[in-house]
Amino acid sequence: MEIKFGLISADSHSGFDRDAFTSRMSAAKWGERIPQVREVEEDGRKVDRWCVYGKPRGDNVGNCPALMGDPFPTYPQHWEDVPALGYDPVQRLKALDADGVDAEVLFPNPPGGTFFELDDPEFELDVVRAYNDSLAEWTRVSDRYFPVTIIPFLSDPATIRGEIERATASGHRGINLQGETPGSLPHLTDPYWDPVWDACQSLEVPVHFHGSCGVSAGRSTRFWSGYSPRQAHSAMTSTSATTPAQIIPQLVFGGITERFPRLRFVFAEAGIGGLNYVLAACDHEWEARHLWTEGLSTRPSEAVRRQMFTNFWFETEGIKLRHDIGMDNLMWESDFPHVASFYPRSWQAVEHVLEGVSAEDRRKLLYENAMRVYRMEAVVREAAPMEARA
Repeated sequence: MEIKFGLISADSHSGFDRDAFTSRMSAAKWGERIPQVREVEEDGRKVDRWCVYGKPRGDNVGNCPALMGDPFPTYPQHWEDVPALGYDPVQRLKALDADGVDAEVLFPNPPGGTFFELDDPEFELDVVRAYNDSLAEWTRVSDRYFPVTIIPFLSDPATIRGEIERATASGHRGINLQGETPGSLPHLTDPYWDPVWDACQSLEVPVHFHGSCGVSAGRSTRFWSGYSPRQAHSAMTSTSATTPAQIIPQLVFGGITERFPRLRFVFAEAGIGGLNYVLAACDHEWEARHLWTEGLSTRPSEAVRRQMFTNFWFETEGIKLRHDIGMDNLMWESDFPHVASFYPRSWQAVEHVLEGVSAEDRRKLLYENAMRVYRMEAVVREAAPMEARA
């Protein structure tokens, strides 16, 4: 890989061609349950939807408003309206070049990144394998793609570990988890999950918690009558800033960082402020409760700076905290092609957020930290001048 722009997105979203699952799963075994695009009737109109287990999922057929033009945000309702830049890895390279982005870490897009809701472990495992295999193909198109593995939650830990190992061998660079496990499963801090932590530590692939990652805090306060869809979306996504503050205490005080000191965690699409808060809060609790007497010998802030990472893309105030949090712990993200993305003007946003930041700090924030976290091998060229990026 070549670093020619000086910008890596530590959180973008891959799309899926409509045959991504039907070409990889057994029609004889699963039939109409395979994830596929189908025409359905919704509110008296014909629209296309990803259907999983025979039922429509979501309110669009492609979460790609950054590619849809005006009026913004627009979401495609028919497959022929979904831009290939969103789901075709060859075409996607054009979008990266247009936006001045060297590489991207790939998170889920429709038809989704979890399938445990269907309560069918065998089906979930087959879908997860098809998902991971589809994104492994992106890495064979270009070394600028770094997909993140989804896991079959309903399988036993040994099977989950096997899927992590299989996907990593095919090109994946991390796993994506829920902050709340499915109701029938033990909490993430339970030793039940130790084979997963051990696999990720051994393979040197980070564990990701993306956005709200299923954590329910504030869920009841995010919905009210009389709101518009834009208001509702804003109320929902803004609460993602609390994700690190809810999960990191579990990882630290549950002993996971103590038992797996080389295991890395990334909080994508959660911003910076939550991490800064949790550093102070966890240290306070550790000191007040004398938790070193209970086997937690490492000061929480030391464990966080050693093992936790988070992303930014618009927080001008958060960037001012960069040295308090740790310059090695922060990475830029695009969120392409979602509604929060600044595509195709990401560099304008970068320059605004990083105004006054030193060249050394900029390099870490914009690509060097991501290269280290995801073990990217790259030749660094001189970055293009700003006028060439705008």
